[in-house]
Amino acid sequence: MAGILGSLLRQVLSGMEKVPEEITRALEEQKLANAGRGPKLPDIVKMLQTITSSLRTFICIDALDECAAAHRIKLLNSLQQILETSPHTRIFIIARPHVRAEIEKRLPRRVISVLVGPSKSDIMEYLRLRLDEDEAPEAMNESLEADILEKIPENMSEM
Repeated sequence: MAGILGSLLRQVLSGMEKVPEEITRALEEQKLANAGRGPKLPDIVKMLQTITSSLRTFICIDALDECAAAHRIKLLNSLQQILETSPHTRIFIIARPHVRAEIEKRLPRRVISVLVGPSKSDIMEYLRLRLDEDEAPEAMNESLEADILEKIPENMSEM
């Protein structure tokens, strides 16, 4: 988890004209304390809190649902800690619907959910395009093609 937030810290710092002395000092202290390794998760969270408390910051997390549940909990809890001291920070999380309740629980009163998904016509158009590009058209008969165009869009709406 420190890797994700450490990467976020690096991105935020790289966008700054001048890194605050307090952060530079904290990074040096952590490097010495951790035998040359980067800072630990609580220290990264504190540094992000310090930086984002005075800057308008946008954080984007993609594919949160692909993160292991234990890591997801730590990440969401860390983001909640950052938000507590950073009134101008906004977080955009992309995830499949099954983690929505977890996000809402870990980031209470801070979540606006927007459900986004392909329409049935988008799926049909994609399937037709892929079927037209088939390198072995002799393996496909009209019945199989009709089944593909019927069943896949039907099942995709459940994903």
